[in-house]
Amino acid sequence: MDLQLKRPICFFDLEATGTSVTKDRIVEISILKIFPNGNKESRTWLVNPEVQMSEEVIAIHGITNEKVANEPTFKELAHRILEMIKDSDLAGYNSNRYDIPLLVEEFLRADIDFEMGKRVAVDVQNIFHKKEQRTLSAAYKFYCGKELENAHSAEADTEATYEILKSQLDHYDDLENDMESLAEFSNRFKAVDFAGFIVYDEDGTECFSFGKYKGQSVEKVLERDPGYFGWVQNADFPLYTKKVLTAIKLRKLQS
Repeated sequence: MDLQLKRPICFFDLEATGTSVTKDRIVEISILKIFPNGNKESRTWLVNPEVQMSEEVIAIHGITNEKVANEPTFKELAHRILEMIKDSDLAGYNSNRYDIPLLVEEFLRADIDFEMGKRVAVDVQNIFHKKEQRTLSAAYKFYCGKELENAHSAEADTEATYEILKSQLDHYDDLENDMESLAEFSNRFKAVDFAGFIVYDEDGTECFSFGKYKGQSVEKVLERDPGYFGWVQNADFPLYTKKVLTAIKLRKLQS
């Protein structure tokens, strides 16, 4: 089933130096842009992470330190990447929990204030897990009847994710072919920040989702325990999470 699009959607996948959103860096990014008229545009970039990768990481995606040594850094590529995705919704496999938060961190380190704005994010893995509980390779086999060659290649994973979403729409009658609807279905929770450390509760209140104040209003916590703000700012949290927390604090001070 072809996607019904109100605006372009960019399927993307990242390979990185590790799995930490705050500490690790992108080494490959592949983007497949689908336009409402069905046209496609794709780009894949290797990225110099400016740090050394371990042998364990290299064994997963096959990108060596030598292979990326002379490639551009993310900061050098950032405006080209932004130009490709700025007018689009986003989609990926485990993208809400990993790819989008990591991409936003890289943008912030490159001094680009990336915002989701009116775009939505569709996480194909979450649709799959809610329906079938499998992995990307199994999802590709299950929905598309194909073996995923070159798994952990950003380009192969991106193309497979796009094909899986189209097949999911064919497979499940109750999935609506609408990006806003798919984004809502594929979100495990409604996050305020990309990484999900601050989330909305049922009443739309911004709450912490972790630690000793889990489930409690951010504004009320900062009133009772002002030092908690400083602790988060100095701890190993994503830059965007710190930015969101600062905005909440400033909004309260200005109200």
